[in-house]
Amino acid sequence: MTEQNNTVVDDITEAADGSTDESSDAATTDTAVAADEAPHAEADVALDAGGSVDDADDADDDAEGTDAAGAPRRRPAAKVADLEREGEVAADFLETLLDIADLDGDIDVDVDGDRAAVSIVDSDEGRVPRRLVGQDGKVLEALQELTRLAVQSATGERSRLMLDVAGHRAERRSTLVEVAHLVIEQVKATGEKAALDPMTAFERKVVHDEVLAAGLSSESDGVEPKRFVVVLPA
Repeated sequence: MTEQNNTVVDDITEAADGSTDESSDAATTDTAVAADEAPHAEADVALDAGGSVDDADDADDDAEGTDAAGAPRRRPAAKVADLEREGEVAADFLETLLDIADLDGDIDVDVDGDRAAVSIVDSDEGRVPRRLVGQDGKVLEALQELTRLAVQSATGERSRLMLDVAGHRAERRSTLVEVAHLVIEQVKATGEKAALDPMTAFERKVVHDEVLAAGLSSESDGVEPKRFVVVLPA
């Protein structure tokens, strides 16, 4: 893991220092290759009879076929102890990266529903470099995938942990909820479907959840990185 950590740190340090714009793209490309090699394939999973759809990677791509009624079967939810273990492994991995790269930041670990939630937050020594989020969250997404792979390597189980840096995801979630509510009201008023701008899997998941809670259905369309949510009328 030492050589791998050093390689990862080089990429993260370049992104944090802003030395090249290509560093974020390189980290994202490396992550995509690693993800293809892992037992992980993106697919959309139907959530209800009305056709609501969640993006597999961040919703729950743990479906294993369908039951007798044709509904997707899901793996049993991870135990809290297992999720706490994931968080501890992720925290150790991230602390090592921050130490080697000489970057400030503390690690917060929690359990959010059926996944571990890990955050890199400002410390007493200094602020977390916002470049660890990157343009459109690309560096954050790459760092999250690398952390998931590190956890999988240690536990032998695929991880769905959620990583946040400096509250980026929390702020983005609040904004997306507002956007989703506006689109939901528009669809209810016009009776016509509406498409949103391209989003990451995490962002699409937030919108899908809000649409489902409002009694409508939604689906994802397009191809990464231009994949987007379409809200459908009742």
